[in-house]
Amino acid sequence: MKIPPRTKYFVPALEKGLDILEALAIAVVPQSLTDLSRTLNRTPSELFRMLDALERRAYISRDIVSDGYYLTLKLYELAHTHSPVDHLLRAAAVPMRELAEAIHESCHLSILNGQMLMVIAQAESPEPVRLSIEVGYRVLPLTTASGRVLVSMLDDATRGRFLAADVTYSSMSRSERHKFSTSVLQIRETRCYIAPSTRRAGLDISCAIGNSEIDVSAALGVPIMPGGPNQSREKKLASTIQECADKITAALGLAHH
Repeated sequence: MKIPPRTKYFVPALEKGLDILEALAIAVVPQSLTDLSRTLNRTPSELFRMLDALERRAYISRDIVSDGYYLTLKLYELAHTHSPVDHLLRAAAVPMRELAEAIHESCHLSILNGQMLMVIAQAESPEPVRLSIEVGYRVLPLTTASGRVLVSMLDDATRGRFLAADVTYSSMSRSERHKFSTSVLQIRETRCYIAPSTRRAGLDISCAIGNSEIDVSAALGVPIMPGGPNQSREKKLASTIQECADKITAALGLAHH
């Protein structure tokens, strides 16, 4: 497994414990002391005390058949002490504010809430004339760039169930559905989408945040002000917005897929 680069703040005992947890997280079967020693390139004596401590704290347990170690649900329980929305809001607050200041456009954070798209945060442009979207605003997802990003990032089965119940998709013609399916592939590849706004003049840019495989995902949207400083610069601006989205994903401790 990939070991992160060591810094001057390297803490050997902590690093050793985290290495064990990460190794067990990706293992498909319980791991013996010998297995972990081989995987982590450490001696059994280096790992034995740490395994004992992790077992006493209930982060790991022993398989009754093989006697190998495996992760318990304690990490899952700790991770779910606070809602994903709380984590998103904390991780996104500073990057969104910095983005709005840097590009002189407002930006907002959206999630899927049932069959609707809901705006959960906004950072306003420093410009005196600016576009603003109210926090709490709800809208049909496929009528927005952010909604299309979020629906596209769902796994195939979940997206199929979502579309079967979606009013907008149900009203699409066969050619429109084909065009949408094509855009899904592109969005999943680039994690970003630029489209004309359905509610005003101008374009909207939206980039994916998080990891939909573990059901923690959001969209960072930027409505471009018509006639403003960024008109005709949307494609160049998209990379800056994606960098911000990736920064938020990293702050959540996630790798995007």
